[in-house]
Amino acid sequence: MNYASPSLSRLRDAEIILDCIADGVMTIDLQKRVTFLNRAMKNLLGFRGELSEQVLACDVLVQSEICSSQDCVLERALRGERVDNFETFVKRHDGRLIPVSVNTDFLRDEGGQLMGLIEVIRDMSSTRELSQVIVEVNELKNRLEDQVNAHNMIGESRIMREIFAKLPAMAASSAATLITGESGTGKELLAYALHALGLRKHFPFVVVNCSSLSEGVLESEIFGHVKGAFTGAYYDKVGRFERAHRGTVFLDEVADIPLSTQVKLLRILESGHLERVGSNDTIHIDVRLVAATHQDLSAAVKAGTFREDLFYRIRVLAIDLPPLRSRMDDLPLFINYYLEKFNGKMKKHVRQISPKALEALMQYHFPGNIRELRNIMEHAFVCCDDTIIRFEDLPREIQHYRILHTKGRGSESLKNIEREAIYHVLSQTGWKYAEASKKLGIGRSTLWRKMKSYSIENIKKNVSN
Repeated sequence: MNYASPSLSRLRDAEIILDCIADGVMTIDLQKRVTFLNRAMKNLLGFRGELSEQVLACDVLVQSEICSSQDCVLERALRGERVDNFETFVKRHDGRLIPVSVNTDFLRDEGGQLMGLIEVIRDMSSTRELSQVIVEVNELKNRLEDQVNAHNMIGESRIMREIFAKLPAMAASSAATLITGESGTGKELLAYALHALGLRKHFPFVVVNCSSLSEGVLESEIFGHVKGAFTGAYYDKVGRFERAHRGTVFLDEVADIPLSTQVKLLRILESGHLERVGSNDTIHIDVRLVAATHQDLSAAVKAGTFREDLFYRIRVLAIDLPPLRSRMDDLPLFINYYLEKFNGKMKKHVRQISPKALEALMQYHFPGNIRELRNIMEHAFVCCDDTIIRFEDLPREIQHYRILHTKGRGSESLKNIEREAIYHVLSQTGWKYAEASKKLGIGRSTLWRKMKSYSIENIKKNVSN
């Protein structure tokens, strides 16, 4: 239906027709007072009261945090800007947030004078699960500081709550601790949390990346060396264990330590003494060891690449960090954390992430875990030129993954997948129809017909404009 510029009286006469429309419709005057709500809008908002002449749109239609800023949809429209397919959230009167798409147009009287606005809102929550997640994305922003605790770890999923609950007791101990988990899950951050929450927090936290150093260099880094111990040893060097005295040593990727070095490491852990490379002098040390690996140490023990006695020595306490795909309840928290982080870093004002972009992230399997999510969000910030991160701002592999792995939701979902595939190929080929039809494996006439069916030619016009 075309809502272009009917008069207010005519719109009121058409209330019966507007009540049959599935989208929410609201009209306001120039003072932002609500003059009409159709049935769908009332249902969407959970509005049960009667409209009075003084009810403001901001009291009825409470949008996301941008509502009171200069980016408010109503303010933009009243300044003369048409708003098309603007993705945001509206808050129901029961407090729930609903993802929506907003369109506005102008209401004029018979003489063409501006009388107010008409706002059409479409509910975009395709599933209960997605709607609930989007609620978290918008509402958890104000709670983020509570979730990012003193040791900078984020999470309120059940499995992370269980880990956090154990941290104080583990931190109070000096027992050797082994942290396992896939790459990018935050093992070093957890190691530091054990240090920062413990009795050793006022002493050094020293990191050794065991996978990045050769055998000779690794021994020198861990134990230190004396002048002349080997070619290039021009001075005495204090090792990482010695530097960490009374503090914590974190051995990252401990599975990569060579067997010969493992023997010396075991001796240090059992005796509390070390000898620098090239020296016979014994140095007493008091350190807590925290080790981490993404490998299966039990399998490494069976394969003979890791000593069994060292395995049990460093695994007095054990923590297994779950991959991000197993704690997707925490994804909204991470998204909000990176919104705050990159807004400050890049001096931008990105307020939120669109429902479609969020759904794509919720579907993704994150092989690189939290580290990969950080890179994805940084990419999206670089590409985003608005206050909302949209699906098109995400890295190409995320867009492809969503298209390829969207589970069937009936014919409408299949149409969406086909529409996105056609639009992606057209964009990729610079809207060269012959090349696009060849890539898609369809005839050019079929491509034209599908473009018309999915209104893709209108998208092209809008992009060109």
